[in-house]
Amino acid sequence: MIFCLNQTQLERHENAILKQDNEKLRVENGILKESMRSPICNNCGGAATPGVVSYEQQQLRIENVKLKHEFDKLCSLANRFIGGSISLEQPSNGEIRSRHLPVGHGFIRGTLTCESSMFMDLAMEAMDELIKLAELEDPLWIRCSKSEKDSLNHDEYRRVFAGSKESGFVAEGSRETGLVLINSLALVETLMDTNRWEEMFECIVAVASTVEVISNGSAGSRNGSIQLMQAEFQVMSPLVPNRKIKFLRYCKQHGDGLWAIVDVSCNVNREDENLKTYGGFKRFPSGCIIQDIGNGCSKRNFQQVTWIEHSEFEENQIHSLYQPLLSSSLGLGATKWLATLQRRCESYMTLLSSQVHTGLSLAGTKSTLTLAQRMKRNFYSGITASPIHKWEKLLAENLGQDTRILTRKSLEPSGIVLSAATSLWLPVNQQRLFEFLCDCKCRNQWDILSNGASMETMLLIPKGQQEGRCVSLLRPAGKDQNERSMLILQETWNDASGALVVYAPVDVPSMNVVMSGGDSANVALLPSGFSISPDGSSSSSSSWSDEISTNGGLVNHESRGCLLTVGFQILVTSASTAKLNVESVQTVNNLIACTIHKIRAALHIPA
Repeated sequence: MIFCLNQTQLERHENAILKQDNEKLRVENGILKESMRSPICNNCGGAATPGVVSYEQQQLRIENVKLKHEFDKLCSLANRFIGGSISLEQPSNGEIRSRHLPVGHGFIRGTLTCESSMFMDLAMEAMDELIKLAELEDPLWIRCSKSEKDSLNHDEYRRVFAGSKESGFVAEGSRETGLVLINSLALVETLMDTNRWEEMFECIVAVASTVEVISNGSAGSRNGSIQLMQAEFQVMSPLVPNRKIKFLRYCKQHGDGLWAIVDVSCNVNREDENLKTYGGFKRFPSGCIIQDIGNGCSKRNFQQVTWIEHSEFEENQIHSLYQPLLSSSLGLGATKWLATLQRRCESYMTLLSSQVHTGLSLAGTKSTLTLAQRMKRNFYSGITASPIHKWEKLLAENLGQDTRILTRKSLEPSGIVLSAATSLWLPVNQQRLFEFLCDCKCRNQWDILSNGASMETMLLIPKGQQEGRCVSLLRPAGKDQNERSMLILQETWNDASGALVVYAPVDVPSMNVVMSGGDSANVALLPSGFSISPDGSSSSSSSWSDEISTNGGLVNHESRGCLLTVGFQILVTSASTAKLNVESVQTVNNLIACTIHKIRAALHIPA
């Protein structure tokens, strides 16, 4: 592993600081003892006669000693954190005000509260743990011989880090290392900017926001930045509830071109915390180590990224079909995060490349991609019920127990939108199913929008080197381009952690405006599609082991099966105040059942 820190030197430095603090307290203790032996009157300067000290005075003195000890601790903590010399004023209204904060370093409102100090302490402990998790090998990490993936030995972890397992929870710990095509500073900025982070990991992060900035960093950089954040993590299935989390994110530069960013749940050290508040989910120190390995001679700036994920979650909230996936690195573990990062960065670089020729102007390409982005986000929301739309769950009879139906009011298109989704296991590998669903010649075997005709591609915008990562515009084969028929906008991708095929019917006049560079915001979209995931078995996990270290691609196809999520959105009425009827629910339910039946038949899978 390229990343390496001198842990011994760091511990020696910390020990020296602790010895200095200890010696300081010892001297102060001696001064206090001497003062007590020969007390002096503050008014006349003569010898004072000790009197009876009231209980209230005794408590105040005890409290003063505690406050002074807390002052010293805060000074030491702040000095260690920012690497400067800080003196703190006496407390006022429960706050400790700093008089000598370095320029460019911003604690909120110029103060360092007790809560801020706890956050800083937790963040630095999490950073130390992340570094150790990145450096240590066996027996802390167990290497699977088939998949060549690192899984955390939880018994060894609790021994090394003195942790304890929450009753009724299962743990997932994984580590993955690979190359990512991005500038290190750009990656750091993306991870520390909530909006850019949410966009980068849109298939994982449903929503995210910054609650509070504890520290802005120093010298105009993200080094030393700490922020309190909240987010919802999602898995593309109605059978897996979203994971709500409130956590600290701490960014630190450990050397030239060497950064570490760590996340840790705010409740990670509170054993009595009610985890139901967090959706039964606790995230231990997790994050990434970024090592710049560019030689300065190439414009293709690669980073070696080591991603670590460690969490505990309440398994009984998750459908048994998805429990193996969530217990592996492919669900929300290190493989999922790193593969998504690799794929997204490759997409950005491909779109910036001058070699990409779409047949559209730059404005037309951008407008088409913006429309496809909205289509994807709407599809994700309909599958996971994420809060980017105000969905209401609909209870209806004659529905399968694994099918969920949601409704919402829509402005574009205007009316009531119904979203239905279900997940199932198929005895076919991810790559085979993905290729079948992307094959235009096979489209008429499962898609009712094709009206029995095969489809052809009239526009393709590549979003990566691997085939299948693209935004495309489809039309019925043999149709004239100017004929006023319905077109299908589609985006597809496939990587080590899963695959996506999402599409929506669009009319020709609207797409002509978009492809000419016009605004796509008013184009009505009702996305449908498929999300494919490995089933979490050891054989499916080993299918992608070799290629993940370079670009998140696929190598072989030795998988026992995969998990398929099917989702449809339809406009059931154009009146926003109308009520849904039984026929509308039955229509979309039949649509899902019919599509699954046709896919099984085409792939010769028995029902």
